[in-house]
Amino acid sequence: MTEISTTTDRPARPPVVDWESWQSARDELLAREKEHTRAGDALAAARRRLPMVEIDPGLQVTGADGPVPLIDLFQGRDELVVYQHMWHDGEPFERQCPGCTINTWHIQQSAPYLAARGVSFAMLTEGPWDEVAPYLEFMGYTEPWYSVRGLDAPVGVDMGHIVCFLRDGDRVFLTYRTTGRGNEPASGIFGLLDMTPYGRGEAWEDMPEGWPAGKDSCWYWATDADGNATWGKTRRAVPQWTRPGATRVVPGRGHEHDH
Repeated sequence: MTEISTTTDRPARPPVVDWESWQSARDELLAREKEHTRAGDALAAARRRLPMVEIDPGLQVTGADGPVPLIDLFQGRDELVVYQHMWHDGEPFERQCPGCTINTWHIQQSAPYLAARGVSFAMLTEGPWDEVAPYLEFMGYTEPWYSVRGLDAPVGVDMGHIVCFLRDGDRVFLTYRTTGRGNEPASGIFGLLDMTPYGRGEAWEDMPEGWPAGKDSCWYWATDADGNATWGKTRRAVPQWTRPGATRVVPGRGHEHDH
């Protein structure tokens, strides 16, 4: 590979080469990417072969129209995907979970495609409905949300996961749930950032010598009104700044509510 001399203000950057050298290196990586894709296909095949556990189809969840049984979330379809959204009781919008926000903001756009495939989608949250409802209006979420306050595992506790269910007539079964970073496929931002030269900018990433130092995990999920990443008292989950009526968060003067 022949590197071409160039100048840059960047402290570190990939080497600059001619097109043929780049294509050769790209082809080598492509072979590894295809192996990774096939390994993912094999995992998906194994996932489809997992056993399942029966869930009470009459469990009552609370939505915009009041209590409904869990089986109604299928909307007559045989498969259901839900995201379990964490909730901090009594906290203003900007103090709700940025991690759940990043997943929810991405996955909400998937509902029409899931429905076209015959899969329903719903959001479950442990928050009380009277707090959740104004939050949904502020965020502009239109997919069905339900409070599972008071329900036991695996539906009503241990939030922050994607869960898949299967309906067989009047019976409901849990077939799969994510753990840890298993939520990442639902949030396209991670895959896109992994394609960029500087990645996610997180400290755990394997970076070349001299690359910008990584920061704490998830550092860019929340910012202040000026766009500076922060988990401090001036933060909002990033998508909230795009919402009509979003106000600057000012420490020491209480939270400036948006409703």
